Amino acid sequence: MKIAVVFDSAGTLLRMYRVAKKIDTGVILNDIVTTELVGKNPDCALLVMQIDSNKLFKCPPDMLISDFIGRYNVGIDVGCSKVHVDNKVALSIVRGDDYATMADLQEVMNTVKQKCRNIFYIGVGLMIDIGTKKIPYVVCTGGKIYSNSCSVIQTLTERGINVYIASGDSMRNLQPLANNVCVPLECVYEISTPKKKEEIVKRLKEKYDKVIMVGDGINDILAFRAADLSVLSVQQTGSCPPILSDEADIVIKDIHEVIGIVEKMGANHS
Repeated sequence: MKIAVVFDSAGTLLRMYRVAKKIDTGVILNDIVTTELVGKNPDCALLVMQIDSNKLFKCPPDMLISDFIGRYNVGIDVGCSKVHVDNKVALSIVRGDDYATMADLQEVMNTVKQKCRNIFYIGVGLMIDIGTKKIPYVVCTGGKIYSNSCSVIQTLTERGINVYIASGDSMRNLQPLANNVCVPLECVYEISTPKKKEEIVKRLKEKYDKVIMVGDGINDILAFRAADLSVLSVQQTGSCPPILSDEADIVIKDIHEVIGIVEKMGANHS
């Protein structure tokens, strides 16, 4: 039987440190889940910035983010939203904001660096409000690979299981992750919105007898529903809200448990 396993990255293969700054109050929010922040704000969308984060530190702190993106033609992608927002609309909202500055981004990046030693990568993003046409939050995420992510994927691959990564992150960050855990780049899907993850799972079901989706957040729910088996990892948080546990077939506390789940699926259909 042909089995494929699709992994989310942040919080599933990677231990994440997430920080947001509320622009109007200046309050720093530690250990947030960015997808849940979007979920609480129906007019908001999370944008991923396509840029080397190191370049952001070289900019004048008082420069507007909108000016920075316009001047350097920085690419952005909608990573998560409750309503459909295309990239063109998102970019127009960002370029129209006249309040959020590079200092805001630099502050959340510094906070993540202080929290996360031996950091694997840093990603930066923005939240936009399509109602107010403003940037209410800037966000930064830093991650390092769970100690057993590599061995789990290696074991699955050795047993003939095809492994994929579907993530809301950009290929800039996903490529070093894929190289580290030995997943071919052609099996990595970047900027995967909840709908795109669902479509990925559905397409894979046309090629495989069974498709397992492993994720940790509300942006994985549609993919959970589409998969033959949905696996919710709480390795990052230790717990989960009912909206997630109700959608999952299996809840795991360690990614290593995926190996036994795949073995059992294969045994039950041999």
